[in-house]
Amino acid sequence: MENEMKCSALHRRYNDDGYATKTSIEQMRVEKSVEHLYDVFFEQDYNDDESTNKIILLRAEHIEYLKNGLFKPLDHNFFVLDTSRSWMVYWISLSLNLLGESDYLKENSLKITSFLRNCESPHGGYGGGPGQEPHLAATYAAVNAIVTIGNEIAFDSLNRVAIEKFLRRMQQSDGSFTLHESGEVDIRGAYCALSVAKLLHIPTHPESDLFRGTADWILSCQTYEGGFGAAPDHEAHGGYTFCGVAGLALLDQLDHCDLDALMRWTANRQLSFEGGFSGRTNKLVDGCYSFWNGAVLPIIQSWRAQKNLMVSPDHWLFDQEALQEYVLICCQNKPGGGLVDKPGKNRDFYHTCYTLSGLSIAQNSFNSRIVIGVSDNFVETIHPVFNVPCQSLESLREYLKRMDNQEELK
Repeated sequence: MENEMKCSALHRRYNDDGYATKTSIEQMRVEKSVEHLYDVFFEQDYNDDESTNKIILLRAEHIEYLKNGLFKPLDHNFFVLDTSRSWMVYWISLSLNLLGESDYLKENSLKITSFLRNCESPHGGYGGGPGQEPHLAATYAAVNAIVTIGNEIAFDSLNRVAIEKFLRRMQQSDGSFTLHESGEVDIRGAYCALSVAKLLHIPTHPESDLFRGTADWILSCQTYEGGFGAAPDHEAHGGYTFCGVAGLALLDQLDHCDLDALMRWTANRQLSFEGGFSGRTNKLVDGCYSFWNGAVLPIIQSWRAQKNLMVSPDHWLFDQEALQEYVLICCQNKPGGGLVDKPGKNRDFYHTCYTLSGLSIAQNSFNSRIVIGVSDNFVETIHPVFNVPCQSLESLREYLKRMDNQEELK
């Protein structure tokens, strides 16, 4: 049995066919570091039948790391990553929510939302930090952080009218969106605008003048490989593919892209030896793509289910167990908490957030919960299109319905 497992592992390794390149050397180096971690774990003092039950999410360590970091971006003396402060609030807040700390976020909701209000432009939209120009990506992060907190104090801080005006200023005649005034155009802008609009009940249907032509522009970003690039004629990339797929799903236009090529490209990003995803063809595994790639197939399957098309009810179309093993064995920083890109890399809040989000995706499907290791490894469920907690999203929908009803009565 042991020899069979070794043969299987060797079969899944990268094969350079005897022609070493910088890329193949780096890939083999990563495989060796991953193999070492798997060997150390599975050679511990217990039987093979018990080994998977010893896989443990270091919940307490991650929570401590995140809580220690939550209020640093709120400090006016915080200069590192100054233009990403609203993003850091989102990454940390979502990570804490996923780890079961929603009450902690609610207790601190006034402090967090007060900071985010300081990032808000009087003309609509949020900047990366207080006093900075509004930016679509920062607006997406701030809105998602507010939704993640999930209580009325947070929701009351949203100025939907001003945000819609900001989105309209970013709108371009071809359906694309700039990320800021006179800024660059790429697929992130279209997705961020759609996500924010959908969350805040701003019309997103294809006939909406705000998103007229957006579906066609996103479709022009699909490449010959099947994934999506940042803009037309750019290389397919996991993060941009997520933006394209989620954007088309929000517009109910997924059937207009090449779904077969898209699913094939996405499934092939899961590396057979490591178990995690890479972001591009012939690139290295990276924990953050546990979400960026891991969410794509569930979005497609969920969309197909809504159309009464055949889908697998019990499993996403990738190896959910292998992804969880990569995250929990190879990506947890010990002993200080936080998660990493790959073995040997430093922890950070970005990778902690998206790796935990990918773990959440891997643990759930339509009709089943798949949790490797101890049962306490389960994290909260996220919505794959928005990457916010499902429970918080439901609270937002109830809040907005109540607000909309009050407006109608006036």
